[in-house]
Amino acid sequence: METTARETPAIVLERPGDLTLRTVALTSGGPDAIHVDVEWSGISTGTERLLWSGRMPPFPGLGYPLVPGYETVGRVTKAPKGVGLSEGDRVFVPGANCYQDVRGLFGGAAKHLIVPAARVVKLNEALDDKGVLLALAATAYHAVAGEGAQCPDLIIGHGIVGRLIARITVALGATAPLVWETNPQRRDGALGYEVVDPSEDARRDYHAICDASGAASVLDTLIGRLAKRGEVTLAGFYEEPLSFTFPPAFMREARIRIAAEWARSDIDAVAELITSGKLNLDGLVTNHATPHEAPDAYRTAFTDPSCLKMVLDWREAA
Repeated sequence: METTARETPAIVLERPGDLTLRTVALTSGGPDAIHVDVEWSGISTGTERLLWSGRMPPFPGLGYPLVPGYETVGRVTKAPKGVGLSEGDRVFVPGANCYQDVRGLFGGAAKHLIVPAARVVKLNEALDDKGVLLALAATAYHAVAGEGAQCPDLIIGHGIVGRLIARITVALGATAPLVWETNPQRRDGALGYEVVDPSEDARRDYHAICDASGAASVLDTLIGRLAKRGEVTLAGFYEEPLSFTFPPAFMREARIRIAAEWARSDIDAVAELITSGKLNLDGLVTNHATPHEAPDAYRTAFTDPSCLKMVLDWREAA
């Protein structure tokens, strides 16, 4: 592949537990590629935590060293004619694969990116660093409003995905869901819905439960709270095998649905909800750090329950 001599600072996972900021070489990209100067990138506490810990299940293209990140906002610095983007446009980049000497399975945590124009989403200028939430919001939308989905009346977990699922459910005009959260530190921040400790909820006739906890042991508990022919949607990422006791599920004719990652239509739908003012993203970005502070920032994102979303600010990075 033809390459350029251009380089960029990037976050690199050299191996599990070993994260650095170093310079990597960029490829030239294809004829429809745009160049993006990154402003902010988010840290995922799901997939990136598994990559950092070395517990990521086998995944096509997985290997080290790699550049993490699929929640990136930046400005276009170069774009070919006819792609619908211009220099200066603010865009969301759901990852990149533009590196010569490291893997770009996710690839968004770098100062400069080269990506196909069709892969990015043009953003409203007012969205600023909250734009990094677009992929998570689209994932949440896909779980509750994608094909075959239904809005939940119970959500498990009030982390950032659980909050987005709850806010989107309300934004879509559905009945406000109840949210279970065992950690008292995460019970605040509800907008138009209620958050309780599971022990405070005796209801056992939920029609649609959406799990955003990622806990592999949760299924038996949730099935026991379903109404007849109720459904559990798994919207987390589960590193351990899931199982459930058959008789309770049999008695309820329970349905178990897995929500995959977002599609482009989910991104477009979420962007419309944000633009219309129906979906509020305030209060979800809780922490900021510079790329030079990345090792501590990743640890905080993965271990501090008060950190909903850690964002790296690349604007002053060399």
